[in-house]
Amino acid sequence: MTADRLTQSDVERLASGCSSEARAETAAKVASAYSSMTFTKSELDLAQDIFRLMVNDAEMRVREALSINLKSTPLLPRDIAMTLARDVDCVSVPMIRASDVLTTEDLIEIVQSQDPEKQHAIASRPTIHADVADALVGQGEQSVVARLVSNPGAHLTEPCIHKVVDRFGDVEAIQERLVKRPILPVTVAERLVTKVANHLRGELLSRHKISPDLAADLVLQSRERATVGLAMGATDDEVEALVGQLAINDRLTSSLVLRSICMGNLKFFEHALARMAGVPIENTRLLIHDQGGSGLDTLCTRADFPVAIRPAIKSAVSVIAETEFDGRDGEAERYSRRVIERVLTQYESLDVEFDNDDLEYLLTKLGQLPAPGQHVH
Repeated sequence: MTADRLTQSDVERLASGCSSEARAETAAKVASAYSSMTFTKSELDLAQDIFRLMVNDAEMRVREALSINLKSTPLLPRDIAMTLARDVDCVSVPMIRASDVLTTEDLIEIVQSQDPEKQHAIASRPTIHADVADALVGQGEQSVVARLVSNPGAHLTEPCIHKVVDRFGDVEAIQERLVKRPILPVTVAERLVTKVANHLRGELLSRHKISPDLAADLVLQSRERATVGLAMGATDDEVEALVGQLAINDRLTSSLVLRSICMGNLKFFEHALARMAGVPIENTRLLIHDQGGSGLDTLCTRADFPVAIRPAIKSAVSVIAETEFDGRDGEAERYSRRVIERVLTQYESLDVEFDNDDLEYLLTKLGQLPAPGQHVH
């Protein structure tokens, strides 16, 4: 090949089987000249013929030379780019990291190949389409997702970031990268408050404008969820002791009582309500299950429960009366779903729509609902 010109004889010489060293040198020279866009139309066509020969070369360094020198070339035919991108890692990574010729569909296909090095290369691209990011979050290992989350050029949608939290929300390396993102949806920031260590919580609050009061509320919600789970399967004496300890430490709240009944923990609900209402446990149980419902109303009043959550508690108790809750696998989830559906029905008259049956979401929404008889503005 002459210094600046490319002829058919160059193609023929390459096809005739010169040494691998010569082929690698030629690959680098042709690719570099091609990338500089100094070729004529006919020379571009000849160069592409050479590339289609070389992408199948048995010598890896020939293919690697092509990838390194063609990775940023906008005129590169897509079939050549994809052949290099599907190659072994040392050949594919330069192309995957930089090529704008590769489409969103191409990159998703590469993600689905389950090759961590290729996934890392995609997570390191200057810009990453939302669909590609979603594929990486769904199929990438922890280190791939960490690299993606720390990439400011990655378009991460709100559902995608929630998926990151679902998969790796307890991993500090992921938490730190999420906290440091320039923009973080408030719904994600709120979830992270209950997960991150103290040294990250301060940065999360300052970066993403979560008030200390809200942060404290969210930490409390997380603690309450753990408390109810801990009380599952405990004896009466154990539950009574737990309720007493919570009361002494000002942690026996109406939201905790609501959470317990929505999760099917009737025993904890009974003991908590008895303590808060100042009524003996035997009498409390009789009043809770009073057919007319006035007994439960009386207990809620004595316990000073917010008016807005009382229909939810009554709905949950009515589901208990109709449902045999036996603690089998999946039964708690089915029970909670029935409770939530009943609660939502109770609030239909307030014209409030819910599109998520998650317990945390429901409890948050219930706290925002007006009391029965008030108008929704």
